[in-house]
Amino acid sequence: MLEATQVTKEYPGVRALSEVSLQVRSGEIVALIGENGAGKSTLIRCLAGLEKPTSGQVRGDGPVAVIWQELTAIPDLDVASNIFLNREPTRGGRIDRSRLRDDAAALLTRIGSAIPPETLMRELSVANQQLVEIAKAISQNAQFVIMDEPTSSLSASETATLLNIVRGLRESGVGVLYVSHRLSEIMEIADRVVALRDGKNAGDLSADSVSVDAMVQMMVGRELAAFVPQPTSPGPVRLSVQGLRTITFPGSEVSFAANGGEVLCIAGLVGAGRTEVLEAIAGAKPALAGSVAVDDQPVTTGSVRAAIEAGLCLVPEDRRESGLLTDLTVADNFTLPNLRGFLIDRTRNTERAQSLSTKMAVKTASLDVRAKTLSGGNQQKIVIGKWLPHEPKVFLLDEPTRGIDVGSKAEIYDLIQSLTSQGMACVVVSSDMEEVLRLGDRILVMAEGRVTGELTREQATEEGILELATPVGKR
Repeated sequence: MLEATQVTKEYPGVRALSEVSLQVRSGEIVALIGENGAGKSTLIRCLAGLEKPTSGQVRGDGPVAVIWQELTAIPDLDVASNIFLNREPTRGGRIDRSRLRDDAAALLTRIGSAIPPETLMRELSVANQQLVEIAKAISQNAQFVIMDEPTSSLSASETATLLNIVRGLRESGVGVLYVSHRLSEIMEIADRVVALRDGKNAGDLSADSVSVDAMVQMMVGRELAAFVPQPTSPGPVRLSVQGLRTITFPGSEVSFAANGGEVLCIAGLVGAGRTEVLEAIAGAKPALAGSVAVDDQPVTTGSVRAAIEAGLCLVPEDRRESGLLTDLTVADNFTLPNLRGFLIDRTRNTERAQSLSTKMAVKTASLDVRAKTLSGGNQQKIVIGKWLPHEPKVFLLDEPTRGIDVGSKAEIYDLIQSLTSQGMACVVVSSDMEEVLRLGDRILVMAEGRVTGELTREQATEEGILELATPVGKR
């Protein structure tokens, strides 16, 4: 058994956990839920032996492996070396590279991935890096596996594969602590559900009493109003993309338009080229060919500055690596895109940061704390909110609710709807099928670097999207 008993964890000025208890038995899947900042990550670190509780006790009957939400890969090593880091097979005193790659390939096949073991980690998308982390955890033959948001970057089909892997671990006698904000997954696989709120136990549910309403009530202490898309009246075209070709899919062209006042969702399997399209539009990655225009005015591709000046703002998929400077303060991160010249008006920047923090409902003890100390939901609010003073014409949002709790997710949905009501166009890439169906006024589907279909809200179904998202050769 893996067990925490009356665990309290205090940091200077903060009590992250207060007498929290939790048990995971061998051959059992326990789901751990709670809003961002509820204490889940601190509890995981205590269970994994990375933090010592201030009081209380943690004990386990076997090795514990953790799959972290924020990836821990070494980018300049290949996939095989990351999976077996410090555990490489040897022959004659030297690393047996052939066996290393064969063993890695077998693990990747087991989780339904075709990633070549010799690929450098930095060449993989966030989603594929997550799959490598899962393979690494499985390779350790742990008695208990803790999964922190393992499907946050996975498509529906990849999520189904992962859930089958989790069931297989349970059947083999491994205990799994499964942390996820995707409540539908929890209903599908959890034997028990434990909720934290404000660093304390907020309740638990057996499998036969689990429901979305019950879980939300435990997490937030109140009922959440259902998100109801408002009727839209799309305005003129704000973003026009014609014949765009990216490095990832040099032989494929992407063309589409996004109107002011609408949410255009881009769906597809991980690796379909959606992120690369957004990055090329925003100038973050080069475009091999094609054109981008905002309000009929051409935008120089390959230039972030030109994109921003044209009114394009990108919220990247990996907020910690690409959206924030985590060692800087909340105030600094809010004001970074708005700095001009070499002289900094601290008073004005502080006032602006305070205004944005209030507008985005960021939960922080102070604007002077480092961004890395905030929960994922509050970090995402900064990544989005820092662009608001620019009054963008087009918001490009790549997986905007990845790893975000239900409360913060509802707030971000409301914000996106507010932006479109002001005439902006929001282009949202999401691997969350429910999110796509709820948010999208129109839905583009991509496969292998191409747009394979377009659906209105009324036409869209999960089955229809998945069919369009499947590469032609596999349909």
